[in-house]
Amino acid sequence: MRVKDLSKRDRPRERLMASGAAALADWELLAVLLGSGFRGSSALDLATQVIEHCGDLDALSRSEPHRLLAVPGLGPAKAARVSAAFHLVRRADASPERQRISSTSDLAQVCAPLLQGRQQERLVVVACDTGGRVLKRSVLTEGASDHTAIPIREVIREVLTSGGAAFGVAHNHPGGSLDPSPSDVEATVQLAEAADTVGLRLLDHLIITDGAWRRIPT
Repeated sequence: MRVKDLSKRDRPRERLMASGAAALADWELLAVLLGSGFRGSSALDLATQVIEHCGDLDALSRSEPHRLLAVPGLGPAKAARVSAAFHLVRRADASPERQRISSTSDLAQVCAPLLQGRQQERLVVVACDTGGRVLKRSVLTEGASDHTAIPIREVIREVLTSGGAAFGVAHNHPGGSLDPSPSDVEATVQLAEAADTVGLRLLDHLIITDGAWRRIPT
């Protein structure tokens, strides 16, 4: 059966988008990567043939592109795509361990380089996965010498688009004061409430100066 003849909820790509990659079998994930089959065979058929040709998924991950060309219907473009995908995984596995946020001081250490020595207030957002590993660190806003807005929706959107499950925010006080303003306290409460609404976790909101930092309680 061709993939397009399956109901939408049974198609690998649609199931991946709806339920995540973990819901798909190996050959289904490979079918998504291949994108299409060839005359008389669907992408699912071709994916199954590729895995059988190599023996198992581990062997496939180590196969050179030219070996994959022996599978009928698998041309140079698809073979290169498969090889590139597995090579990217190996590079990712070999990359240095991401910074991990496990305490308020960890968050301060990650944010401080973007905030100290600045003459204007900045807001930094740090998105993390469920294990606290840093996925993205970015300057979201930059304002005047004594104030920068904390746009709640934009913060939440930044974390969600980064694939984060938790996040921390920090801003600097160029004047050196560690005292939170009423708007800082209010924004912290609003961030925690907004995060909870969409299933995120607010780690902390910090004020950082050139020589110290302080946590704003929720």
